[in-house]
Amino acid sequence: MSGGTLLTVRLALQRCQAAGLERLEAQLLLGELLQCDRSWLISHDDDRLSNLDAARFEDWLAQRLDQVPLAYLSGRKEFHGLRLRVSRDTLVPRPDTEVLVDWALEVLAAQMQAGRAEPRVIDMGTGSGAIALAIKHRCPAAQVAALDFSIGALAVARANAQDLSLAAEFIHGSWWQALPGRRFDLIVSNPPYIAGQDPHLPALRHEPLSALTPGGDGLADLRILIDGAPAHLTPGGTLLLEHGWDQVPAAAQLLGQAGFIDLDCRKDLAGMQRASGGRMPLG
Repeated sequence: MSGGTLLTVRLALQRCQAAGLERLEAQLLLGELLQCDRSWLISHDDDRLSNLDAARFEDWLAQRLDQVPLAYLSGRKEFHGLRLRVSRDTLVPRPDTEVLVDWALEVLAAQMQAGRAEPRVIDMGTGSGAIALAIKHRCPAAQVAALDFSIGALAVARANAQDLSLAAEFIHGSWWQALPGRRFDLIVSNPPYIAGQDPHLPALRHEPLSALTPGGDGLADLRILIDGAPAHLTPGGTLLLEHGWDQVPAAAQLLGQAGFIDLDCRKDLAGMQRASGGRMPLG
């Protein structure tokens, strides 16, 4: 990387930190930009950035200081062992959502052990396809479908499936309206659940608002999913949902009212209860 600008790896990292980014975040930014790991940055800190990389660095740094997610700048995000495309049509997949995938894989393993050789799964509101494709990657026998209202998000999800050579069905539509008469063994979703007046929303302003919040108390889409799920689950089928840390009581109440049994919840990486689910009776 010689013969470029006077901006070296060391100076670029110093610029980031002087601008307010922590050291690790500065390394992640430069690592994504230069497509290298942290150890390379440390051992090549005297290398100069090319003119193109220096210009991109200035642009990326300015956007990060405006709280644009790094994943939108690089166009990629790691999730459950997969490197996925993301765009501003999709949410950035969070590590906490991997808990939902792990739970789904446990359910599928139990279903397959009970005789469902090719369980049918749908990811409602798939976005980048993160949940659906992580499930398909770890459970190839599952017949996986993914639904989203955003045409742009579905295009990203399809591209990810093609990149990863993972077979999945992609469906455009609004929740259950796009699935007349269809039933699944497992329904999973990370729907919009942030309350409309949540103070954290301004920091998420670069991500699609409709994928973050339904407005009001944040429960509108969870209600739709829970109310409609029984008509789209096979006997003994399971519904798993991500939600806010303070929405566990509401989710449990809605699941119980809809006829779900064996209600359970799972904690995120911070130890907060962030996913709830239940099973339909075999009868």
